[in-house]
Amino acid sequence: LNADERRRVAYHEMGHALYEMNIKPEYEATPLASGISLGVHESQSRLWENLVGRSRQFWNRYYPALQKTFPTQLGGTPLDSFYQSINRVTPSLISVEADEVTYNLHIILRYEMEQELLEEKLTVKDAPAAWNKKMESYLGLAPPTDREGILQDVHWSGGGIGYFPTYSLGNILAAQLFETARGSMPNLDADVQSANFAPLLNWLKTNIHQHGKKYPPTQLVQRATGKALSTEPYLRYLK
Repeated sequence: LNADERRRVAYHEMGHALYEMNIKPEYEATPLASGISLGVHESQSRLWENLVGRSRQFWNRYYPALQKTFPTQLGGTPLDSFYQSINRVTPSLISVEADEVTYNLHIILRYEMEQELLEEKLTVKDAPAAWNKKMESYLGLAPPTDREGILQDVHWSGGGIGYFPTYSLGNILAAQLFETARGSMPNLDADVQSANFAPLLNWLKTNIHQHGKKYPPTQLVQRATGKALSTEPYLRYLK
């Protein structure tokens, strides 16, 4: 992983941890004491990774410190160039390196292949070639090796079949939650720029984290945002 990927992994896993750490203590040792769904869980990780961690407000605050830490690599790079670089939109072979616009194409590819494999419309022997064909169709890229193609991720080798759509659900919900939070906290962008993350974290604690498994995902989203899950906030965010 390069430096930007390590940064995003750290934010991503922190989002998962914050969710689990802030469930009501009285739910401990009960069936309520964990996140309600993988999609909701991924919304927490993707929110901190992308909506906060890629934002201009965040890097207005932290880029000078990053330049000081890596003066040779970044000392001569203006903030605008750095910001554009970490938000660059271009197809990539590796899903964890993907930008936010093309990321979900990787998820669609994997989900379609899982369905085909489970329905025995595709054999494991033919799966690498099918992967490469889909990559060319969706992203215009031809993986030079299986390492950069079908074998790039640990979820399938670890038995995580059917997991990947939770990332797209997480992306969609993260945008809806963040848009709702911004609507109730007019100073949210200024808070991020001043490294005051407590208001956003407290909003997430109140509306998502503390409830654990008390509410089904659809009810939790409705309670938190006043609406059913919708792609509209995510599309607005991408635009």
